[in-house]
Amino acid sequence: MRRFKIWGSGLLLTLIALCCMIYFLQEKLIFLPTQLPQEYQYSFSANFEEVFLETDDGARLNALHFHVKNPKGLILYFHGNAGDLSRWGEIALFFVDKGYDVLIMDYRTYGKSTGKLGEKPLYQDAQLWYEHAKKQYDESNIKVYGRSLGGTFATHVAAKNNPHQLILETPFYGLEEVAKERFPFLPVGSLLKYRFPTYSFINEVKCPITIIHGTEDSVVPFDSGKRLFESISSQKKSFVAIKDGDHNDLINFQEYHKVIDKTLQSNRGEDR
Repeated sequence: MRRFKIWGSGLLLTLIALCCMIYFLQEKLIFLPTQLPQEYQYSFSANFEEVFLETDDGARLNALHFHVKNPKGLILYFHGNAGDLSRWGEIALFFVDKGYDVLIMDYRTYGKSTGKLGEKPLYQDAQLWYEHAKKQYDESNIKVYGRSLGGTFATHVAAKNNPHQLILETPFYGLEEVAKERFPFLPVGSLLKYRFPTYSFINEVKCPITIIHGTEDSVVPFDSGKRLFESISSQKKSFVAIKDGDHNDLINFQEYHKVIDKTLQSNRGEDR
């Protein structure tokens, strides 16, 4: 009995420690930015300009705007939760090579971007970038792309506006669901300060929606992306499962290239 009490006390203390870690350190678990000095000089194989936007709360947001001759449109790209534009700019070249201008930004605390993190400010920042894009492109020529965490910001923007398309790569249904998958024995719903409920925005989206997810995703479970797709009431939606695809390697699969080409070529309002 004494050993059982000791074991139980140790388990309880471990659970309490985990709860404290999730509550107080969740920003470090959710956001994995790398910073760049303000004087850092980007270098890419395509033409681009660096863009800065100021927010009402004093944040300074950094983005890259890639340009091509006679663009087919603009891809407004919301990246994942790790790294900075020195890496994500290289990833954006995939779409530049397909004849699109690309506007891709770093979130607060990422790269050269500054400001205090917060769920509401991140949504406001996303809208600020969309409004910036609208100054140069008609909405019918804007395709919104979200990858992983960026899928929530992309969905929020698409719900509040009227872009041509919404494309989501490895999105999650909601952050709470992903956290419960990782920590099923903890009351994560009571611990999370960030919710990122993609599901609560997606049915407000009026444009066609494409979701792409790897069946072997080790970061965002495949079932989370599938559940998000199944929650969409609109018929203007498609879901593509990349067999054996993980979280960061979908570009290595031919099926991914096929669905991207097909989706980018589709017409506005077309049911796929």
